[in-house]
Amino acid sequence: MNEGGPLIHLDDRKWLQVFRDITNSTNERTIVVSQVRESGIGHTGSLVDYEERARAIASALVLANMNSIPFDWVARLSVGGTHLSLFIVKQLPVLQPEAYIEQGRCGCPWIHLVVPRVLELTYTSEEMSGFASDLGYQGLPFLWNKGHRHCLKSELDGIFAHMYGLSRPDLEWILEAPAPSSSFPGLRKHEIKEFGEFRTQRYVLEAFDLLESGVDPNLICTEYRNPDK
Repeated sequence: MNEGGPLIHLDDRKWLQVFRDITNSTNERTIVVSQVRESGIGHTGSLVDYEERARAIASALVLANMNSIPFDWVARLSVGGTHLSLFIVKQLPVLQPEAYIEQGRCGCPWIHLVVPRVLELTYTSEEMSGFASDLGYQGLPFLWNKGHRHCLKSELDGIFAHMYGLSRPDLEWILEAPAPSSSFPGLRKHEIKEFGEFRTQRYVLEAFDLLESGVDPNLICTEYRNPDK
């Protein structure tokens, strides 16, 4: 029953970007940002929107930035309760667009490393075909493979560590601060139980080191580049 109000028309080719309001600094990740098909969003999901010009590219860059470990580490130091309030989000260090035009040691702009990985991580079903199309991609959805996705996300973590100007000791501290400090205890505990090691730590440091050496970005995290693993 709509009580005479207008019906909402949703376009299944359109998409939205949303971040979860409910969080906690003890979670595996403090910030969760996602692309979703155009739909109704509840009050605990805050929308992020952009100007129409290059909207998809801007959204992909912010999505990767806000989901990265360096960004999350700052966010968890700022969250004191269970809500990621807007006044907190507005104070977090989202990188400026100009940062993505700068080149890493691999010889290409950061944007060329970030956007393809975001595309592969987000376009895993036809529901996100509109977003993929807006990024200029017309192919089929990418297969969902947990190990491969872990590799891609760790590569992005390593990329953003470089973009924020972190040293390797900085990144090591962020990933696993020594006692009595702690950075991502929930993530570490979960991965040690599942894999027998803090795998994200190894993957991210590997990606960081390869980028530091100027290696071809397609060779990062080669151990799990095989989608069958």
